[in-house]
Amino acid sequence: MTTLFDELRWRGLIQDHTPALPQHLAEHPTLTVYAGFDPTAPSLHVGNLLPILTLVRFQRAGCRPLALAGGGTGLIGDPSGKAAERPLLDAETILTNVAAIERLLSRFLDFSGANAAQIVNNLSWLGDLSLLTFLRETGKHFSVNTMLGKESVRRRLETGISYTEFSYMLLQARDYLELYDRHHCTLQIGGSDQWGNITAGIELIRRTRGCATHGLTLPLITKADGTKFGKTEQGAVWLTADRTSPYAFYQFWFNTEDASVLRYLKAFTFLSADDITDLEASLASHPEDRAAQRALASAVTEVVHGAAGLRTALTATDILFGGAAIVDIDAETLLAIFHDAPSAEVATTLFTNDGVSLPDLAVAANVVGSKGEARRLIEGGGLYFNNRRVESVHARVTREQLIGGRYGVLRKGARTYHLIRLSDST
Repeated sequence: MTTLFDELRWRGLIQDHTPALPQHLAEHPTLTVYAGFDPTAPSLHVGNLLPILTLVRFQRAGCRPLALAGGGTGLIGDPSGKAAERPLLDAETILTNVAAIERLLSRFLDFSGANAAQIVNNLSWLGDLSLLTFLRETGKHFSVNTMLGKESVRRRLETGISYTEFSYMLLQARDYLELYDRHHCTLQIGGSDQWGNITAGIELIRRTRGCATHGLTLPLITKADGTKFGKTEQGAVWLTADRTSPYAFYQFWFNTEDASVLRYLKAFTFLSADDITDLEASLASHPEDRAAQRALASAVTEVVHGAAGLRTALTATDILFGGAAIVDIDAETLLAIFHDAPSAEVATTLFTNDGVSLPDLAVAANVVGSKGEARRLIEGGGLYFNNRRVESVHARVTREQLIGGRYGVLRKGARTYHLIRLSDST
């Protein structure tokens, strides 16, 4: 029988771990495990997705997951993986971000049943902790020499690190101790840059409670060429639709290069080994079909955005790349699909009882520079309204043809889309 540790190793989800972790998992199959998330923004990005999904894997295996939102440590800033000091966020911003992250995490974890997940905020214990108590109960157990040897600190010594960020390791160690005392949590997971912070917590619990706890770090996910994963030309890929639309999210995964797709399938989806083996065979025999990328994009998009978000992404893909006509969708879906497309407001008064001519609409929406250019484009078969080719320079659009009576899409050539919004004030 495959153990949870074997499953994690097969999926490439183990970077470092305490030596006795496999035995501990075997002896305590319902243990409590936690991962922490910094509230530096009102959302999380795909770089956070690996620890989130790993918590889900632990829960599905029978363990109890704790997701820690760092309302307290967020006021300090984690130096791990950073070349310079983080800007300090004010308490109100941190509070807003924590609430948003808690809502986001609740979409992934199951909060019912015997091993119900729980979201905890370390501000609930760090906020009332006095400096003298912290120094006596936590600081006295750490050697400065040892702290200077931790990678997260050592890498910052050349550029400089404040005492505030230098103390972060001790605060995270305190988190582990508090969760051990409050929830008997015996395993912390995190990114590869968190190993020093995790082992600090393990050492604090050993010294103060005389008990052995464990840690596991996940590998740094990179692209095939070794560059940073999770970035596009538009910036970070976020886990909320208001920052990265389901369509853009789907396309991020669909555009995965062949050399990385199998690794991502193992790490970011819950597909079985047999399913991934089949996709590996398809990739080898018919890479042009992109079946592996399609399976990856569909699986991750559904996990993050739900079935409705996946439908929106697939509809958008069919419209944008398959040339499907834009019909039978509502305004909300249309706006989600063309979230990243150029848009223009046109006056409601442009539409008379019999509508507006396509050349006039194209000029008003800044798709073309003149009616003459619009006529030439139409005569050449290069102008589309709602993904249907405009056949005549005399064609007109009525308000009834707009989605929701207010929105339409003009397409110039094969891929240049423009979203039209009716405005009473234009």
